[in-house]
Amino acid sequence: MLENLEKIKQQFSEELNAVNSNAELEKIRVSFLGKKGLVTEQLKNLRDLTPEEKKTAGMQVNKLKNEIEQAIVEYQKTLEEKEYLQEIENSEHYDYTIPGGRGAGTLHPISIVQKQIEDIFKTMGFIIEDGLEIQTEYNNFEAVNIPKNHPARDMQDTYYLDNGQLLKTHTSAAQNAIMKKYGAPKTGEPLRVLFPGRCFRNENLDASHENTFFQLEGIMIGDDISISNLIYFMKVLLSEVFERDVKVRLRPGFFPFVEPGFELDINCEICEGSGCPTCKHSGWLELLPCGMIHPNVLRMGGIDPDKYTGFAFGLGLTRLAMMKYNIKDIRLFNSGNIKQLRQFTR
Repeated sequence: MLENLEKIKQQFSEELNAVNSNAELEKIRVSFLGKKGLVTEQLKNLRDLTPEEKKTAGMQVNKLKNEIEQAIVEYQKTLEEKEYLQEIENSEHYDYTIPGGRGAGTLHPISIVQKQIEDIFKTMGFIIEDGLEIQTEYNNFEAVNIPKNHPARDMQDTYYLDNGQLLKTHTSAAQNAIMKKYGAPKTGEPLRVLFPGRCFRNENLDASHENTFFQLEGIMIGDDISISNLIYFMKVLLSEVFERDVKVRLRPGFFPFVEPGFELDINCEICEGSGCPTCKHSGWLELLPCGMIHPNVLRMGGIDPDKYTGFAFGLGLTRLAMMKYNIKDIRLFNSGNIKQLRQFTR
């Protein structure tokens, strides 16, 4: 029987190499693995062997059967790839200079707001950086003054990965790497960096909470940076985005990576402050946590806190887009509803 199996294996290899279509491949499959196929017949012949021979031969037949099945699957992928390349070869030339029609893609509302804010801060000397979505626990927490077992970690329901890393819960996770990349200001000009990104938290979904959302973080570090600088930049940002004066309030807020820390809230643009589900009937929507960078964060970033100070802010891009476009439910952004999202593009 073992000789027969070797001959069948050789025959299969020769016939497979001659296949040029899925139809021919199916014929081979039936020929070897069908009810009356060569391999199937060998399985039937096992009944004529002794128990010891049946055990050895059975293992060999099953091994050959599995090899043929795997070879057919792999060859089918090869055929599909050949057909795809052939279609491309035979297709008409596509002119990429032709203007797009009604079916052309459009920017997502969050992308529009992000680009607008980046443009605003570029005019004020900010560098645009990007942070990794998968971060170490150190960068996400410890490097921004949230040590292990700190109660502030309970405020962020974190997605942990099997390798010990995590999906970043806030854009602040990039602060340490950015400080180490650029270092302390050396020319007298403050270090100004803006870094937008997607964040993840295991939130209970409602009109103003999603498990995937966008933030935009900014830091400015220099010889004599104060809260006055922070307030100025925030006012410029909001007046440029909304193209008018917007009612805001600044109140104390606790964030381990800033001291002192503030919450900058925006008057709800959905209900104009009267109260609605989006603002949880408070009339205000938390938009922009901010404050002076904590000395520990500067120190861990390789910057001397006795010589330099700085501010940091974390803007909720998703919530800002809600206010700018009067969108009542945050879940619309990740819904994939093209008809609704397209109305906000420009």
